[in-house]
Amino acid sequence: MAEAKSGAGDRYAGFRVTPWVHHCGGLVARNRNFWIRLGERETRLRAEDIAETRIEAPVFVSGLARSGTTILLEVLARHPSVASHRYKDYPFLFTPFLWNRFLSFVPQGRHAAQERSHGDGIAVSPESPEAFEEVLWMAFFDSLHDPQVSNVLDGETSHPDFERFYVDHLRKLLQVRGRSRYLAKANYNVTRLEYLLKIFPDARFVLPLRAPLGQIASLVKQHRLFCEGERRHPRALDHMRRIGHFEFGLDRRPVNVGDRAMPAILAAWERGAEVEGWARYWASLYGYLAGRLAANPRLAEAVLVVRFEELCARPAEILAGVCAHCRLGDSAWLVAEAAELMRMPGYYRPDFSQAELATIERLAGPVAAAFGYSDSQGGL
Repeated sequence: MAEAKSGAGDRYAGFRVTPWVHHCGGLVARNRNFWIRLGERETRLRAEDIAETRIEAPVFVSGLARSGTTILLEVLARHPSVASHRYKDYPFLFTPFLWNRFLSFVPQGRHAAQERSHGDGIAVSPESPEAFEEVLWMAFFDSLHDPQVSNVLDGETSHPDFERFYVDHLRKLLQVRGRSRYLAKANYNVTRLEYLLKIFPDARFVLPLRAPLGQIASLVKQHRLFCEGERRHPRALDHMRRIGHFEFGLDRRPVNVGDRAMPAILAAWERGAEVEGWARYWASLYGYLAGRLAANPRLAEAVLVVRFEELCARPAEILAGVCAHCRLGDSAWLVAEAAELMRMPGYYRPDFSQAELATIERLAGPVAAAFGYSDSQGGL
């Protein structure tokens, strides 16, 4: 959320969106073409500043929500070579130089990190990394979040205007941050991996996944939480739409991977069969990824699949592998510090019926097996 605060006795305080963020975010969302042109003008004015800036091996963390994407972003963003979008970058994301110049003249008070609206123990502040690049994608591509059509952007996709703007934007962000490597958490990039590999042939992808049972339990919990939070704080729904987060809440929109599974997913949710819908969605999304990794050796080499359960059980080993895959040197200290704090979440327990457990196993079990799980509950 735009304002990560937890009020005493108010479980939904984190869904409050300040009037400033609400109105300025709306201004940007309603005038995207203007902000694209302003961003392009900024690029021309600062051309000399970014002339020598190169995008080398950008790192993209992507996957279905509740699989560990945020914690991996938090860990990798601590590396001194890495730059990522931060909470304070919104809503004026299109003009990194101009916005950060403005912020440099604004007194910055102390902002203690507060638990985010997800209620999952992750605390954030204006300086925390966040998934905001979806705002840029939505400004150039229509139907990215329309579940009735395929949302896949593959190696055959071509959009020169976006590609030029996107590359220049990353170059500006690196220059503003004084860093050499770009990092993004962008869950929707799961259907854009081959397009990103076309734009950045040396890109590195980290794809966390979680055994169906645990991930579906977390998704069900978050969907209920966000629906209620958005009912109590309607500005939160507008905010989620503007920043491109449709994973759960009142405007939930699953990703269509073009495998004809979407009608059954939407029908299940429509009749209140939440677990069935999530199980079908899990199988659809990760089935698509398994197919693309098998079909494209270049993509398979660029991707590291991280199983959430192994990350929690052996954090030092897994995080060291992640840093090595991402070509982030001098990361032993980072791995050691992060590993001390990482553990399996204990703030909820699945309460599915036997029928729901059987549904998860039937629908998601076969795809889970393709990623090394012996069953949908996470046995490896």
